[in-house]
Amino acid sequence: MKIKFIGAAREVTGSKHLITTNEGKRILLDCGMFQGKGLETDSMNRNLMFDPASIDYLILSHAHIDHSGLIPYMYNLGFRGSVVCTNATRDLCAIMLADSGHIQELDNKWFNKKRDKQGLPPVEPIYNQIDSEKCMELFIGVAYDRRFQINDKINVKFTNSGHMLGSAVVNLELLENGKKVHLAYTGDIGRPHNRIIHPPTAFPQCDYLITESTYGNRLHAEEKESEEDLLKIVRETCVDNRGKLIIPSFSIGRTQEIVFVLNNLYNKGLLPKIEVFVDSPLSVNATDVFRMHTECMNVDVKEVLKTDDDPFGFNSLHYIKNVDESKALNDYNEPCIIISSSGMLEAGRIKHHVANNISNWRNTILMVGYCSPTSLGARIQEPGLRFISIFGEMHEINARIARIEAFSGHGDYNEMKSFLSCQNPVEIKKTFLVHGEYKVQLSYADELKKAGFHDIEIPEAGQEFTL
Repeated sequence: MKIKFIGAAREVTGSKHLITTNEGKRILLDCGMFQGKGLETDSMNRNLMFDPASIDYLILSHAHIDHSGLIPYMYNLGFRGSVVCTNATRDLCAIMLADSGHIQELDNKWFNKKRDKQGLPPVEPIYNQIDSEKCMELFIGVAYDRRFQINDKINVKFTNSGHMLGSAVVNLELLENGKKVHLAYTGDIGRPHNRIIHPPTAFPQCDYLITESTYGNRLHAEEKESEEDLLKIVRETCVDNRGKLIIPSFSIGRTQEIVFVLNNLYNKGLLPKIEVFVDSPLSVNATDVFRMHTECMNVDVKEVLKTDDDPFGFNSLHYIKNVDESKALNDYNEPCIIISSSGMLEAGRIKHHVANNISNWRNTILMVGYCSPTSLGARIQEPGLRFISIFGEMHEINARIARIEAFSGHGDYNEMKSFLSCQNPVEIKKTFLVHGEYKVQLSYADELKKAGFHDIEIPEAGQEFTL
């Protein structure tokens, strides 16, 4: 058996890991888009480094676009194998991939305008909404903790990774040369206590481990501190300064988590009397999917449900779909909170909100998630930065730029190590670190060695290993 690391290799985006069995079956673990790479993003996404039509099975760890976003592109290029994932991941992909297809069409128009100025011919979008809808015919939803027989020599079981709704560790069992081989791919690892979904659960012992390392050199603040910090920033921005609090947030998971916290503050009478806007059609649809999957909710949410029939809604909260309503927020001069995607400031309505509000000292831009180093979200946080280019125009940075890292859906290095403690490292033949910046991975590898893990590899993009 061979495994080739194609994306999320020494970086945090574009997850793709290709397994080829001894009998020639090709299994792809995730097929995510590269994000936050500027103009090179398009060419990186078009170069899959494999023939999509040759893939027999695609096993999906979760629905985030950096793990699922190229499935419609694969379909466009001839992939007709099965996409196996959890039920919640399937439901989220139905809305997320359609939204991504719409974004591809819009971004392609802008991209072609730039090509035209350079005297270059136009290009087609990497995929469109029709591709996104068609590829959903290939999806097979599987419940957590059930063994799903892919064929007579390959089966998979999904266990909860606690990262987002439907996220899972992929536990593959393959029969190779008459012997069973167990391979575990963690996908993204959540935190021990998520505000909405169940915490990560232990997964079966594996022979080979592929694990993420995003926060392999960081520790998060306590959860209570993050909620207190959020309330403090709301009061300072919206009450003291009479300004707007702009929160770039991933539409799936992070937005619902922030809304849940604000809902609890509202129920306790602690939230100031201000309007809160969720300006993201995808977030609105995703919240409906969350409401459908109460089986994924933790005891805290179920406790809230005893007295509050909607933990993702309160009187001063407004979900916005209409473009005109979104534009009207530019002229809304009262203190408010605007939550919008994307979390890295790479696309979506949030870029307009930041552009319109970043030069006003009364306002705050609050970052609540990971941003890849080359993304706008990372650049805007650079210390001492006075000006930033958004949509090709320079904007003076007068607004406060704040960050609450504890809202991250990724575990820190202690939390990841704790999650992996369900494994006996002596029995693991090789561990591969993916989904992390190289310097961070080197640090995390040292931490894992202290915990008894050995033979740790940090693959480069395109590197292949024989297991």
